[in-house]
Amino acid sequence: METLRLDPKTDCAAVSKAAEIIKRGGLVAMPTETVYGLAANACDEAAVKKIFEAKGRPQDNPLIVHIADFSALDELCTDISDTARIIVRAFWPGPLTVILKKRPVVPDIVTCGLDSVGVRFPSHKTAQALIRASGLPLAAPSANASGRPSPTSAEHVLMDMDGRIDAVLNGGECEIGVESTVLNLTGSVPVILRPGGVTLEMIRKIAPDAKAADFNRVPSQGERVLSPGMKYRHYAPKAPVTLITGELPHVLRYIEEHSSGAHLGIMCFDECADDFRALTPYIQTYGQRGDMLSQSSHIFSALRAFDAEPVEKIFVYATGDTHGLGMAINNRLSKAAGFDIVNV
Repeated sequence: METLRLDPKTDCAAVSKAAEIIKRGGLVAMPTETVYGLAANACDEAAVKKIFEAKGRPQDNPLIVHIADFSALDELCTDISDTARIIVRAFWPGPLTVILKKRPVVPDIVTCGLDSVGVRFPSHKTAQALIRASGLPLAAPSANASGRPSPTSAEHVLMDMDGRIDAVLNGGECEIGVESTVLNLTGSVPVILRPGGVTLEMIRKIAPDAKAADFNRVPSQGERVLSPGMKYRHYAPKAPVTLITGELPHVLRYIEEHSSGAHLGIMCFDECADDFRALTPYIQTYGQRGDMLSQSSHIFSALRAFDAEPVEKIFVYATGDTHGLGMAINNRLSKAAGFDIVNV
């Protein structure tokens, strides 16, 4: 299969071409404000099956459905509470997925047999244009091979998906860089199942009783999960990762003592890069220590960059802060490390 490169900046018909592929049952990687998604007609079971096949995605990992109009929520979901409507009006379009009871129009393959579905209204204009041009709700997990770092550029998509999907719609670099917050609204209390750009603190301004799930708990084999990102190994480069937190001098000493002569890769804040160069030439930075938006937008590109370097082990230096966007940053780095975390 030849994967088409479509770019609205150079081809005014790019979105229309992508929409035609979707309507024919094909797969298109589309940009969003979070990460690139691998989109197909959510109401076409055969098309959705292609998503699982292209990604090598486990069959019990549900997909998120993307819409570009508030009215589409009622077409896909039922039992929508007043609180749920207030929350989506506050944060849509934006990086928030809500879990609600699904209507029969949503095929079971999208939800992996669950009676609920995750729905999101992205803020990225190219994503909205594709959804509207196709006239369809789009099922769209991240456009990467399952378990790999999520793609935040069209180039990242092609690293994993070239020749496996019909087209990539280029929308530039993703602004937020981590997947959407997933908020379960099927119960009496809103619960964040996956942290993202809409933070717990933001949600509590509307729903003070909202809480976050235990992101460090690994579901048991056979356990069904409501949200992607909860069950399987995610976001990982080829070399094993250790997440390390603490004061810089202690971190430097720990890495030096535990490197064992391996070819090290170190991912750190911009201002710390020079401190680590005595340990290894393979350094990737992901933003200033105090700039969480910069960090979130560069996590996956930095992790992917190590795959082009001869590293056998990667240490990621982080603050471990779980406030605000830090909750999502810490979650993605912990998952990438397989919860191999050291606090020095």
